Amino acid sequence: MSNFEKKEQNLNQLIDKLNSISLSYSQPSYELSKIITEKKELIIKKKEIEKQNQELIREHKFLKEKIKKLQLEVNEKSKLEERFNQDIEELSQETENLASEIDKWQM
Repeated sequence: MSNFEKKEQNLNQLIDKLNSISLSYSQPSYELSKIITEKKELIIKKKEIEKQNQELIREHKFLKEKIKKLQLEVNEKSKLEERFNQDIEELSQETENLASEIDKWQM
C-alpha cells in the first residue's frame, strides 16, 4: 500500500470517527465546534490530496507516452545506423574488389 493510500485510509477513518461522534457525549460546544472545524479541514485536505494525485497520474501517463515515443525513435535511428554501416561495409568491399581488378589489368 502506497504512502498516499495509507494517508487516505487514515483520513477516511478519522472522518468516519468524526461523523460518528454525537452530541450525547455531553461535550462542551467549543470542543464540538473544534471537531467540526477539524473535520471540514480534513475533508478539504483530502480533496486537495486527491486532486494532486490525479495530476500526478496524468503527468505519469504523459511521461510514459513520451518515453515510449523516444524509445521508438531510438530504435528507428539504431536501425538506420545499422543499415548505414552495412551500406558502408558493402561499398568498402566493392572498392576493394575494384582496386583488385584494376591491379590485375595494370599488370
